[in-house]
Amino acid sequence: MSNKFHYFAGFCRHLLPSRTPLLFLAYSAALAASLYLAYELRFDFVVPAEWKQLRFANLLWIVPLKLILLLAFGQFAGLLSYFRLPDFYRVFIALGLAGIILTATWYLLEGNPVPPRGVILGDFIFSLVFIGGIRVGLRVARERFITGVEGKHIKRRRVAIVGAGDVGAATAADLLARRGLGMKPVIFLDDNRKKWGKHIHGITVVDSPDNLEILCPKFGVDEIIIAMPSAPVWRIREVVDIAANIGLKAEIVPSLAELTTGQIKASRVRPVEIEDLLGRATIELESDNIRQMVAGRRVLVTGAGGSIGFELSRQLAFYGPGMLLLLDRAEVQLFQAEQNLIEEGYDSIIKPLVADIQDENRIRRILSEFNPQIVFHAAAHKHVFLMERQPGEAVKNNTLGTRILADVSSELGIDKFVFISTDKAINPTNVMGATKRLAETYIQALNCAAHNRTNFMAVRFGNVLGSSGSVVPIFRKQIHRGGPVTVTHPDVVRYFMTIPEAVGLVLQSATQGTGGEIFVLDMGEPIKILDLARQMIELSGFRPETDIEIQFTGLRPGEKLCEEIQRDEETLTETRHPQILRFLCDPQPLEEVRKKFKLLNDSLSSGGDSYYKEMLKNFVPEYVPSLDDPS
Repeated sequence: MSNKFHYFAGFCRHLLPSRTPLLFLAYSAALAASLYLAYELRFDFVVPAEWKQLRFANLLWIVPLKLILLLAFGQFAGLLSYFRLPDFYRVFIALGLAGIILTATWYLLEGNPVPPRGVILGDFIFSLVFIGGIRVGLRVARERFITGVEGKHIKRRRVAIVGAGDVGAATAADLLARRGLGMKPVIFLDDNRKKWGKHIHGITVVDSPDNLEILCPKFGVDEIIIAMPSAPVWRIREVVDIAANIGLKAEIVPSLAELTTGQIKASRVRPVEIEDLLGRATIELESDNIRQMVAGRRVLVTGAGGSIGFELSRQLAFYGPGMLLLLDRAEVQLFQAEQNLIEEGYDSIIKPLVADIQDENRIRRILSEFNPQIVFHAAAHKHVFLMERQPGEAVKNNTLGTRILADVSSELGIDKFVFISTDKAINPTNVMGATKRLAETYIQALNCAAHNRTNFMAVRFGNVLGSSGSVVPIFRKQIHRGGPVTVTHPDVVRYFMTIPEAVGLVLQSATQGTGGEIFVLDMGEPIKILDLARQMIELSGFRPETDIEIQFTGLRPGEKLCEEIQRDEETLTETRHPQILRFLCDPQPLEEVRKKFKLLNDSLSSGGDSYYKEMLKNFVPEYVPSLDDPS
């Protein structure tokens, strides 16, 4: 029996690559049989001799007509073992059109030499059944005998799908079809009581996810799949916590958008990540305004090889700029960013440029040659503790580099200059925040200069999940090594958002800026870093303090227990977007700010770390430096 099974699977593998002649013969046979049976049914299986002759003559032109229409509707070109409703619609239209042509011909020629109308109707029905049957048979063969061969001897894990909506139904169908994945859906769970007791693909919706503790042992569930892309984060967190308490592995289906585009399959089911539990409600962007700002224009992104800079580049490319200039001094990261954008189909509009924003001559040549109309300035040294130990480098890059880029942009009359800042610039306690605040001061002063034609603005946001140097990848590495997970202080809290939503709001802010503003993004509720560490340990299948130790290392120089939202001198106002706020404050005179920058530049070759911090303190009065040796 086993040999016969493998022989049949091998035959199907040979058949399914869809050799056109073989398919042509199969379709021809099916269509000929349809017309033959339609005649038999019309005449109660006693076809008169004269109609038998006409039946043969009709076969010679009706079958080719249908084959031509099927070819026109792509039924010889696709992957034939993949057959869903859109494919059925195309088969239906092709055969229906053939039926309409035959009926119209019958009326035009008063019946001769076209089959009777009853035969035309029967032929349409039989053709639809037979062609559809061939396609369904190929699909079943692929699912049961080909993709199932590899998983035939694998014990399939019993799965509960949380969410009995479109995504849950699609996930269940994919799991049922692809047995080689080793997962078998046995129950659905859903918060909607109206769905309880109903069946989806033969699987019962039994109860609410709140009763996982009772239901999973009853149905022998080994793991759960969360298929609720529109559910609030707090609800997903609750389900994950329930599963963790009873020792069940939890996985998640990424998004409804991927389902509707056909990207989502059961193989895309992945473990629940911390980003799934820290995310927020979907941010609604005014895409038309962003497209109007970007489409057809030349846009420059500095720091394009970094996590924020690359996501900026990717989202900008989507809105169709005339040219997208990618600037970074790290050529390896820039090359990777370029390759990723090429893979997404943007190779015709991107231009990678290796350059350092501190090199004024190089920056001037680039801006003069390519004449960008919008600049997004994301290049920066952003690692807090690293910059505490090398404040001179932070000053050169974050502050003086921004001055060079801003000055050249103003001289050339660039339309918009968007500076990516940080919440650490608010009453800063570290060098990174102070250098960013000083850069904000400069572009605000330059925006008000009489000769300036550029609209300068800044956008502040906090910690970004998954960005280089953020706490999440650090915790992941520590958990992977078996611990300990290091937290600076049990009470430290931070604001978090994902890279795509932060960048989306940066673009939205840019559409609203008229010059001189400092925008701040709504970061949601602050998150306790200790809670973050515990959740990540639990998501990895371990128990905090039992399997993975948590150690407190103490706040490092320059770190706060919590970040602040605004400075005392700033007035907070709303914008037309509910998740973007605007700070207004009186800018300092440009000449006064330039004198400070000159003193700061001159000090780079004459002082030590504490000297730089004292200089920054003189120029940013609210800065509270850590003057102890941070090494």
